[in-house]
Amino acid sequence: MTENYIDILGIRAKKASRELALLDSKTKDFLLGKMAEALEVVSKEILVENAKDLAQADSNGISETMQDRLRLTEERITAMADGIRQVVGLSDPIGQVDKMWRNEDNLLIGKQRVPLGVIGIIYESRPNVTTDAAALCFKTGNAVILRGGKDAYNSNKILTEVLRATLVVEGYSPDAIQFVDDTSHEVANQMMKATDYLDVLIPRGGAGLIRRVKESATVPVIETGTGNNHVYVDKDAQIDMALNIVNNAKTQRPSVCNAAETVLVHSDIAEKFLPKLEELLLEKKVQLRADEQAIKYLKSAIPAEEDDWSTEYLDYILAVKIVSSIEEAIEHINKYNTKHSEAIVTDNYFASQKFLAEVDAAAVYVNASTRFTDGLVFGFGAEIGISTQKLHARGPMGLEELTSTKYIIYGEGQIRE
Repeated sequence: MTENYIDILGIRAKKASRELALLDSKTKDFLLGKMAEALEVVSKEILVENAKDLAQADSNGISETMQDRLRLTEERITAMADGIRQVVGLSDPIGQVDKMWRNEDNLLIGKQRVPLGVIGIIYESRPNVTTDAAALCFKTGNAVILRGGKDAYNSNKILTEVLRATLVVEGYSPDAIQFVDDTSHEVANQMMKATDYLDVLIPRGGAGLIRRVKESATVPVIETGTGNNHVYVDKDAQIDMALNIVNNAKTQRPSVCNAAETVLVHSDIAEKFLPKLEELLLEKKVQLRADEQAIKYLKSAIPAEEDDWSTEYLDYILAVKIVSSIEEAIEHINKYNTKHSEAIVTDNYFASQKFLAEVDAAAVYVNASTRFTDGLVFGFGAEIGISTQKLHARGPMGLEELTSTKYIIYGEGQIRE
């Protein structure tokens, strides 16, 4: 077979993964700490490269909310370094034996955590994914091949160079962390077919990217999802609480996957709630797209179309719908959501439990914003992404989700009759 670009990276990654799997926790944590320090030391150089990406994004007409996903600041670089330090502070799952037992043949059988091997990640526009993914993979003994989008090319490249240089200085193979410096679709397709080298491929980005990877990849895929998320304001909700939660879920950072895209409001509370919500969101210049019932209580809203219920806007746009019951709200959510994050605002315990039990999503909230679905917030240090599938991993993917298991068996000369 003729070697292509990804084959070359894959061969290096396979070798590095075998070396990395043998490192003890103390050594891995030491190296990760050095990576965090290095990011802060060269923060000004990182910002110079990020400025190139921002300038290109501006000239390409990319919206300000999408540029916010791309933008780095001193504070965000510090947060990236702190994210790595949090990973250092977490327990290393590799080598842990989840349980042991003796069977009828007196074999001692254990189930042990091991690395996946080589992980490929295809992602868009978020430079912090580079450091989060690298740190989590390194801690769990996995080599990683990172293929970011062209919008963040310069930022991702220098971030990877900093991490790799740290390994070189400390005398370890830099190929545990590799960067795909070709952003063409052809090379992305090579990654999707690299079954000889990649043990798993994780797409992280918009619906188009994730769909293309799912449809094209022969490498096993863990789907990290788009976020068509809802907040349901129940008839027994506290209005001020509901206003704060919807406002935060929509406007705190609208360009991310855990932002809310639709608010569902019970008909019994709509007349009191919706005018106040409109007044609050107009201050943030949020455009409301409402159904026939909701639009009666809103002065500035435009009529919603069918596509609005299934759209991840990633912008200052919010779909609004009135429902007559919690059953209708749950039915709407399960029909249109992307299985990411859903929230109910209510003081009714039975309504909250019904919502938790019946809504199909990776994260389901009672009286809290969807914006909390995040590996850092959940205490995982960082995350590879938010998995919206049900096999292997679901929700924010931290260290444990980047491991597999093997059985270790101790015998005393037993043979099977």
